[in-house]
Amino acid sequence: MSAHDELVLCMCFLWKVLYHLLFVCLLLLSVLVLLMLAVRLWLKGKRSTRYARTGRPAVAFFHPYCNAGGGGERVLWCAIRALQRRYPDIDIVVYTGDLGVLPHEIVDGARRRFNIVFPRPIHFVFLRLRLLVEPSLFPHFTLLGQSMGSIFLGWEALTEFVPDIYIDSMGYAFTLPLFRYLGGCSVCAYVHYPTISTDMLSVVRERNPRFNNTGYISNSLFLSAFKLLYYCLFAMFYGMAGSCSDLVMVNSTWTLDHILSLWHASNRTSVVYPPCDVSAFLDVPLEEDEEKKCHSIVSIGQFRPEKDHRLQIKAFKKVLDRRRETAGGRETLKLVLIGGCRNQEDEDRVVMLRGLCHEQGVADRVEFKLNIPFAELKKELGGATIGLHTMWNEHFGIGVVECMAAGKVILAHKSGGPKLDIVVPFEGGQTGFLADDEDSYAEAIEEILSLTPASRLQIRRNARQSVARFSDQEFEVSLLAALERLMGDI
Repeated sequence: MSAHDELVLCMCFLWKVLYHLLFVCLLLLSVLVLLMLAVRLWLKGKRSTRYARTGRPAVAFFHPYCNAGGGGERVLWCAIRALQRRYPDIDIVVYTGDLGVLPHEIVDGARRRFNIVFPRPIHFVFLRLRLLVEPSLFPHFTLLGQSMGSIFLGWEALTEFVPDIYIDSMGYAFTLPLFRYLGGCSVCAYVHYPTISTDMLSVVRERNPRFNNTGYISNSLFLSAFKLLYYCLFAMFYGMAGSCSDLVMVNSTWTLDHILSLWHASNRTSVVYPPCDVSAFLDVPLEEDEEKKCHSIVSIGQFRPEKDHRLQIKAFKKVLDRRRETAGGRETLKLVLIGGCRNQEDEDRVVMLRGLCHEQGVADRVEFKLNIPFAELKKELGGATIGLHTMWNEHFGIGVVECMAAGKVILAHKSGGPKLDIVVPFEGGQTGFLADDEDSYAEAIEEILSLTPASRLQIRRNARQSVARFSDQEFEVSLLAALERLMGDI
């Protein structure tokens, strides 16, 4: 047999293998499509049965940590209240993994923490698989692990209750195609913070150590290159999932820029600033504070790693060290850390922060206030001089707005929402201060305290007037305008 004949036989054999492989792939694809159609019909039947029973369309929010008490939860409850007021004939459902509390306790928590009362009952669907999105379950490849876990958690939610409109209000973009293509729902996302951003890619590319880019990775060229590839692939799939949305709302200019670059949905994406209870702080008196014997620096934010409470404590120590020789010394300043703990990991982080205070020798001048009610939060803000914020690339910064509404001199991180949307000049006047490391924070605190009471008062007045655009009322108007098209389709 000639070489030509052998080549022909080899090609024929390869073609037969490829033909049978292609046939098997098409068969498996057909089975998958049929299975998806069957599941979609089954879920459609569940929705029809539910509608026949209640006669009311349903809007469902996917918020597994709805009882956490942070800024994202305030957005959730204000959105629900706005929809209930505007559309009295719809049911509101919340998917939550807070199994240890009862529905009325969740609602009561919203009232106590955020001063929000609902006109009608809310239905809760309790999910048992929330463990699958806990970051502690994925010490490595956390983004991928949590995203895969959210698909299973979303499947549990979808099979428990099939809504007409699905709103992901907590950043689980990989649930969007699940509800759209299997559940047949209209899907919407309110994005507080992109799961991955171009800034995160830059941090890895530049080998810059951060809370999500540990030293042993940033110090290794190979590990940094591998992580960059992983991030790029994840960003591609994240963009594909997000592009399934019928409507996208983002909470700031910073988030808008990143979502547009990843999701490519400019024709259906809009900025809806999150609701801040500005009016609740307007009765905090604006007075000159020259009589204060002790100036209080207040920080508001959940005890999550990205909030960077360590930076606050270390910068505060530098300020105390500089004031050691002044009249009154350390006794003229105190730092109050106010925030919510979502889980045991957050509580462990508070223990670590308390330990850091002892290591730095400032434990006697630092107070921790955990999961406090709204009235106590307002009292602490009323007595404060400075509002402190240290999160790098904070998506928005509700705590920053609350401090400004209460008439405090805000000192925020020079990045993200605070830099682009909040701590910006108002009618030509200064509204606050920005910093980005221990030294600049310490210097800014010293500068604020060195101002005359009259100068501080003018900055506080500017700040309070500037945040009216972040009120609950403005949020409701913007939210309802954005959702009008989807709500008209049900």
